[in-house]
Amino acid sequence: MAIMITDDCINCGACEPECPNNAIYEGGIEWAISDGNTVRGRYKLEDGREVNVDDKQSPVSEDLYYIVPDKCTECVGFHEEPQCAAVCPVDCCVPDPERVETEEQLLGRKERLHL
Repeated sequence: MAIMITDDCINCGACEPECPNNAIYEGGIEWAISDGNTVRGRYKLEDGREVNVDDKQSPVSEDLYYIVPDKCTECVGFHEEPQCAAVCPVDCCVPDPERVETEEQLLGRKERLHL
C-alpha cells in the first residue's frame, strides 16, 4: 500500500529528501510523474488517466507535505522500510488503508518509474 501523511504533520520536511521515488512534495506544490526518476513518455495513473510524465498535476494537499500514491513504492526495492516513516519525528507517515498493494505491485511501479 502507499504511505500517506496524516494531519499530524508538522511540515518539517524531513521525509522529502529520503524518498527514492521523489513522491513527497511540500503542500501546494504541483507534481509530475517524471520528477526525480527516469520514466519517459506517457504513464497510466491509478485513477485510469494516461498522462505525459512531464505534465504537472494538482497538489494532493495544499497545506501539508503529501505523498503521491502513483509514485510511492513504500521504498520496496530500495530499502527494508519506508524511509519517510523512519525519519518522521511525529510518526505521521503511515500506511494508507485505502491503497493496499502487494510487494509485486510495488516492485512493478518501481520498475515503471526507474527505467
